Amino acid sequence: MLTLILIVKLVCEIALLSFLGRAMLAMLAGERRQSNPFYAILCMLTQPFVRAAGWVTPSFVLTKHHPFVAFCVLCVLWILVTLFKIKQCLQVGLEHCR
Repeated sequence: MLTLILIVKLVCEIALLSFLGRAMLAMLAGERRQSNPFYAILCMLTQPFVRAAGWVTPSFVLTKHHPFVAFCVLCVLWILVTLFKIKQCLQVGLEHCR
């Protein structure tokens, strides 16, 4: 069970860092970000989460806000998984969580 928790937490962390990198690169590159290969890689990493956010959001939420929704959902999921990991580690003992 702990392995599954760690996998979900790792996927959340990679996606969250990809979203942060995408936002920072968008601010730095401006309009030329579409021709930047690093921005394309970050978009490719975050695209599944943006699509999932599009499925769960109501129709009045604009498409350009889906990355922000995905980021917020991932933040909440990361916090929940971290709390669940702490609970699991306290149950099995801290020496087994290392």
